[in-house]
Amino acid sequence: MRQLLSMVALGLLCAAPVTAQAKVNIFACEPEWAALAEEIGGDNVTTFSATHAKQDPHHIRARPSLIAKARHADLILCSGAGLEVGWLPLLIQKAGGHVQPGSVGYLMASEYVPILEKPIVVDRSMGDVHPEGNPHIHLNPHNILLVARELTKRLETIDRPHAGSYQSKLNEFISRWQPAIARWENNAVPLKNLPVVVHHRGFSYLLDWLELRQVASLEPKPGIPPTTSHLEGLLQQLKAKPASMIIRTPYEPKEASEWLSERIDRPAVVLPYTIGGDDESDNLFKLFDRSMSLLLGAVDDQ
Repeated sequence: MRQLLSMVALGLLCAAPVTAQAKVNIFACEPEWAALAEEIGGDNVTTFSATHAKQDPHHIRARPSLIAKARHADLILCSGAGLEVGWLPLLIQKAGGHVQPGSVGYLMASEYVPILEKPIVVDRSMGDVHPEGNPHIHLNPHNILLVARELTKRLETIDRPHAGSYQSKLNEFISRWQPAIARWENNAVPLKNLPVVVHHRGFSYLLDWLELRQVASLEPKPGIPPTTSHLEGLLQQLKAKPASMIIRTPYEPKEASEWLSERIDRPAVVLPYTIGGDDESDNLFKLFDRSMSLLLGAVDDQ
């Protein structure tokens, strides 16, 4: 009987909410969400990012080390909208009930923002199209703020003793983030309506926010690597109607963008895309500062 009571007590302890002494373990699928969790959580959370800026978040293996991290998480924070469909479901399956879909510990950021590029129909001929829409939501800073508000609610529920701290951290973040948005938007006026070429549709939210025009993609279809015939076709298209620049992420191969850049005499720009994408982009504010600087610099150089 004593052994049975001990087992019951242990089970209740494992299922209990985070105490005032424990930190909330946050498993973020991408660096931008780990950075946001640190902004809102402060010293009350520990964060782990399953990916880094030089990795394509579409193509990650559900390694045992990631499964172990997910099992110890109090909250899983990811982009969602199918971005992690190849690896996150296995992690969730192996993790506990407290981070299953529908639980307070399961937060998909894309569920709390306006989604771009939702396809009407989806089939294999279209390439790697996400049925839920474009998942790369973090490159519109207004979306960051929406996710921050929801993240705060989740942390207040998971860690009630520190609820006041999370709300205070959110308010402080908003007080810095909103003026930063205004500054970025004011600085971006010269970019409005400029035509750009992308490698993949990873920058759709950034382009939409800044009112840049995507006129072509190096991928013939989403997720399909550039082909010689497709690039030749783009070259002819852009000779007739030039683009201002070609942009790609740090994890996408450089060959196609540099080939096209040389032939149309327009810069190929590597934007950081997420935290750690270059040496200067080590937090959310610097991510957008750096992205704006690179875009404006590419225009000034022409």
